[in-house]
Amino acid sequence: MPPPLSPGQWLGIAVLGLSGVAAFGLAPDTTLETVPTRTVVRDLALPPAIAAPDEDVAVSGYWREERIQRGDTVGSVLARVGVDDPDALVFLRTDPAARPLYQLRPGRPLSVETDGDGNLRQLRFVAGNGHRLSIVRDGGRFTASAAPAPTEIRWRMAAGTIRSSLFGAADAAGMPDAVTLQLADVFAGDIDFYKDIQRDDRFTVVYEMRYIDGEAVGPGRIVAAEFANRGKVFRAFLWRDESGAESYYAEDGSALRKAFLRSPMEFSRMTSGFSNARFHPILQTWRAHLGVDYAAPTGTPVRATANGKVLVAGVQNGYGNVVHLQHQGPFSTLYAHLSRVAPQVKAGARVMQGDVIGFVGQTGWATGPHLHYEFRVANAPRDPLTVALPNGEPLPAAQRPAFVAGVAPAVAQLALAQTLPVALLAAGE
Repeated sequence: MPPPLSPGQWLGIAVLGLSGVAAFGLAPDTTLETVPTRTVVRDLALPPAIAAPDEDVAVSGYWREERIQRGDTVGSVLARVGVDDPDALVFLRTDPAARPLYQLRPGRPLSVETDGDGNLRQLRFVAGNGHRLSIVRDGGRFTASAAPAPTEIRWRMAAGTIRSSLFGAADAAGMPDAVTLQLADVFAGDIDFYKDIQRDDRFTVVYEMRYIDGEAVGPGRIVAAEFANRGKVFRAFLWRDESGAESYYAEDGSALRKAFLRSPMEFSRMTSGFSNARFHPILQTWRAHLGVDYAAPTGTPVRATANGKVLVAGVQNGYGNVVHLQHQGPFSTLYAHLSRVAPQVKAGARVMQGDVIGFVGQTGWATGPHLHYEFRVANAPRDPLTVALPNGEPLPAAQRPAFVAGVAPAVAQLALAQTLPVALLAAGE
């Protein structure tokens, strides 16, 4: 007969029975599936050390942070952080310097310091313009001041595959629309983002994100990007020279931005191509169509496709409102049927590639709002979609070593981003 169980053993049996614990084991010679792992080594900057205060320094109050919620008022937010100070509320309502506090956007943080009785000692809030509002109590009075808040730049990564549209893929990757527009601009010399994009094209982007007090406040520039389009891979890296000028180059230092953009609009739909014989919808006769038509809503911005000088900015026969630009060498471009010309675009003025020179319209001989775009060589029309565009200026040879060393972290970050299934945050300088 087995020896009787001790009270502790009876208790253990009762606990196991009540908790429904199941036992598991591994049979001999069982092979476990190997989980793939990858080691990533990153250098992380340590936060600055802060000296401990002397014992005789006055004890500070109580700091609390609260995020703005939809429907909040200044009074309701302060109540949630424990402020019980009628004098402070009067100051915040009446002092003009405190007005930025009333730009309450959901999700923004507000920090306050109070004493043990709920009196406001300090308040900090970053307004929509990026300035930090500081309100400080000094005895029985308050002072308010605003100054640009220190900004921290970190790098973010995003990668995606196009299923239906570039913006849809960018949204799925968590990439801001401002970065998506930059991406289209960076590769505009090689890719027409309306005509050339197709399903299963891929992109990988490393871009700047600006932070104030640890909160993301908006994207900056694209640092590095790769776009795989129709089986061809394009890569771009941002380079800032000693003067602060910025441009994008391939890894070998060749200029990514061509002397001309492929399209005068970021996103549009081509409705009529270059042709020596097209039936004119207004004149009801067959005529040459010596340009390309892009359909777009009235008011859509039209960009100069290259640096140049304005030859014509005004009304011209069937073109309606038109801008004609002379570029370097024998090249010129023409933009017709504009609803209006940009105010700064006048005959003799200089424009830069990407500048808005006018807006889509329906002036002249036009049956609907669209842009008529012509590309001319020695004043002879050429098809803008097939003409060989001149290359931009490559990086000077003297800057190549500095460029290679300078973009090395971005090259590594781009390679890392391509292995990640979702957009991730990466600290960087």
